[in-house]
This record gives sequence, structure tokens and C-alpha cells, in this order.
Amino acid sequence: MKHAACFLCGIRFILMAALCWISACSQTPVYQTPSTPATGEFKSALVWKQTQTDADTPKLINDETLNALQQQVKVNNQSLKANAAQLKVAQAALQAARAPLLPSLTINAAANRSANSFNSPRGTSYSFNGAAANWEIDLWGRVSGQVDAAQANLQASEFTLAAAKLSVHATVVQTYFAFRFTEAQIALLERSVQAYEKSLELTHNRHQSGVATLADVAQAVAQLKTAESQTLALRTQSTQLENALAGLAGKAMADFSLTQAAKLPEIPAVPTLLQSTWVERRPDIAAAERQVAAANHQLGVTRAAFFPTLTLSATGGYRGPSLGDLIAAPNQVWSIGPLLSYAAFDNGVRRAANAQALANLELVTANYRQTVLTSLQELEDNLVAAHHLREQALLQWQAKTASEEVLRISTNQYKAGTVSYLNVVLAQTNALNAELAWLNLKNLQLAATNTLLKNTAGALPPQNEAEPK
Repeated sequence: MKHAACFLCGIRFILMAALCWISACSQTPVYQTPSTPATGEFKSALVWKQTQTDADTPKLINDETLNALQQQVKVNNQSLKANAAQLKVAQAALQAARAPLLPSLTINAAANRSANSFNSPRGTSYSFNGAAANWEIDLWGRVSGQVDAAQANLQASEFTLAAAKLSVHATVVQTYFAFRFTEAQIALLERSVQAYEKSLELTHNRHQSGVATLADVAQAVAQLKTAESQTLALRTQSTQLENALAGLAGKAMADFSLTQAAKLPEIPAVPTLLQSTWVERRPDIAAAERQVAAANHQLGVTRAAFFPTLTLSATGGYRGPSLGDLIAAPNQVWSIGPLLSYAAFDNGVRRAANAQALANLELVTANYRQTVLTSLQELEDNLVAAHHLREQALLQWQAKTASEEVLRISTNQYKAGTVSYLNVVLAQTNALNAELAWLNLKNLQLAATNTLLKNTAGALPPQNEAEPK
């Protein structure tokens, strides 16, 4: 019992010594978020976590079908599941990095049969090391640096997952807009086909009456068949877009369908100006910043490798020639003591590792700054695009209205026999193209708004102006 008490005293000594070394010098450089030419230093590397919504860009898009689709994507999308698995890998790596902060304890038992020479009697010895504890004292911050690096990598993985969610949801929104845009085009062409069929019937009747020429009939047929051909092409495109949405929702094409709408969703209002600090909401920027922090801690780990390693160890157990009375006081053995080790010559391995860590820090710092600059550019580009496209759509609506009036007048003049059918064909073509151009501008406006929402992590400040009708 006395020896056991001594062993426990030794364990306490290790704990006391470790606490004395906790405040040892760390080789990790003092970390600061890298500044960027455009914004200076952000207020907080983790600001996105404090201000995020739900990483779902279409929250400002009032469309029930789209919202339901987003819920399916959140649950079933396989790309998001893969990114979630990557996060679990980072969580396990953090747990592994934290393990050396506490002593390791092993239990061993052995039986050996040996002899000193050919003529000496052979003997058998038994041993049972009841406990063997080892603890590396973190003198230079090597272990804590690895933990900090793993923690920063875990945070980067969390932000990367959030960025992946944001990207997938934005892709779903854009694909959904493209699907509705195609539907609207099909509906427009179907209406045009009906109008062209009536024009063909009118022209055919006028030809039988000797008023219209055979060329007028041929023009009416050509225009009708062209519209029918365009409709079939758009139906193919609509099916492909619906299949793409099924894949994003993690479903088979046969089990997926969308309700028909044949119109574009309402476009949310966009503010005239946005402060550049809104890019701080983006999780990809937060992920890039955490990668810089991880690289900074890893540099400290490589620097700590140039210093000696101090390990405290303690063992206790039994050793004797007989297995029956092995667990007895005379056979009890124990030991305790420190081990100081230093790699005097390693052929430049540590120096190379330090150079690699320093280069990696420069790499991720440059990537972070470029991510910020790219985000600012995307924010500005889509903010300008959203406003200019809105103005273009308003002008194109006026052009569409004027083209429809020209078509009405030309049709009446043709019925009255004052103009040829060529005038009607040109007016119909111009009216169709004008409305298609208007639909295209509305689709581009939706795309710019969606990208703008993605650039601000799915949220916008209070609107200072409303979307014109």
C-alpha cells in the first residue's frame, strides 16, 4: 500500500508540473485578420455567424412552389450531405488534436522465458504494468497550436458547409427561374400559334375569294410552323430544367413534378445602395478567414518543433518469477521521471516544414483577400444590374405595348385590303419578339436579384424604394 501511495504521489507530481508549464511561451504569431485594399480589416471574422438568416436565398421570393422545393433540397440534396460529412471529418480531427492535452494511460502484461548462456538454467518471468502514464508538457505551444489549428479548420468547415448550402439554394432558385421563364415563353408562343392559325384561316379565305395571293398563304404557313417548331424546342428545354431541379432536390425524375404557372415570380425590391460591409455576411469569406487563422496556428506548430520536447512518465505494476504470487508487495515496481528529447540533426526536415507552413500562410492570406475583392465586385455588379435591368424592362414593356398596337392596326388594314399580308407578318414578328425580349429582361432581373441575395447571404436591408409595376 505504501508503494501504491508513492505511485499516486507521482501522478500528482506530474499534474502539478504540467500546470506549472501551462503558461509556457507559444511560438504561434499573434493573429490578426488580414486587411484588404477595399475594406480594411473586418470587425469580426465570425460576423456571419451572428447575422446569418438560414442560408436560403429565396426567402425574399414570394413563391410557395419554390419554398417547398427548397425544403426538399435541404433534406435530400446529396452535395449538401457530402459537405456535412466533411464537417464531421473536421470535428473528428479536432478531437484527435485535443487528445495529447491529457495524459495517455496504457496497461501491459507479459511473460518471458530466457537464459543467460547455453549452460545456465532457463527461467520464466512475469510482469503486469498496471498503469503507464505519459504526458507531453506543452512547453512551446506545439500541442495547443495543433488544437487551435484544428479548431480553426473546423470553423472553416462549418462556414464552407454554409457557403455550399447558400450556393445550392441559389442554384435551385436560378434553375427554377429559368424553368418558369421557359414556361412563360411556351405560353406566349402557344398564344401566338393560335393567332397565326386564325391569320392563316383568314388569308386562306381571302385567297379563295381572289383577294390574297398564294404568297400570302405561304407566308402565313411559314410563320405558323416556325412558331410551332420554337414551341417544341422550348418544351424540351423545360423538361431538362425540371429534371435538373429533380436532381438538386435529390429525387428521381419519375417521382418529381412541378405545378404549371406559365409566369415569372414577383421580383423583390432591391435597395439603391448597399454598404460594402454587407459582404461580411458571406460564409465563404468567413471560411477563407478561418483558413488563414488555421495556417497561422500551424506555423506556430512548425516553429515549436525546433525546441526540445519534455515528457513526464510514470509506471507502476508487478514483476516476478511466479504467476501465482505476482500480485504481491515484494514484486511491486514503479518509476516516475521526466524525459527531455531534442532532434539535433534532421537533414533540414523541420526547416522545410516551417518554410512550407509560411508559404501556406501567404497562400491562404492571398486567397482570403481575393475572396473579399471578388465578393465586393459581385455585389456592385449585381446591384447595378438589378437597377438597370428594371429600367430596361420598363422601357421594353413600352416597346411591347407599341408593337401590339402596330399589329392591331396592321391587321385591320389588311382586312380592309389597304395593305399586304407582309405588313401583318412583320407586325406579328415584331410583337412576338418584343414580348420575348421583355420576358428575357424580367428573367435577367430575377437572376441579378438572386445573385445579389446570394452575395449578402440571403438578406437585404430595409428597402428604400419599391419595385415599379
